[in-house]
Amino acid sequence: MDIDFIGVIGVILATVAAFGLGAVWFMPRVFGTFWMRANGFPDDDPGAPPRAFASAFILMLIASYVLSVIIGDGATVWEGLRLGLAVGAAFVAVGIGVLYLFERRSATHFFVNAGYMIVAFSVMGIIIGATS
Repeated sequence: MDIDFIGVIGVILATVAAFGLGAVWFMPRVFGTFWMRANGFPDDDPGAPPRAFASAFILMLIASYVLSVIIGDGATVWEGLRLGLAVGAAFVAVGIGVLYLFERRSATHFFVNAGYMIVAFSVMGIIIGATS
């Protein structure tokens, strides 16, 4: 895949969208309360430090770039969605599931985290497909 201006813009937009989705997804009114309880965090937990947010953004940027390589140049929105959904469900969510089985984590914890990743990769795929 050639790195061109449109490809870079798509990767950055996909990263920002996935990061923004996470901000909404993990709000207490959405899935945040379930996630906090599944992790055993108290209701008054101060949250993650800024370094965690910065690191998460960089990791999502890497994921967006690799997804753009998988999707390739000239893809459509539908191809981006299909591949983003496939990667999110078949690789990321399955990998999380395998780890959670051995870590004995709850089904709630799995569905909140895996669900976020499936939706995030789908959204990233749509954006990358639309900008390729």
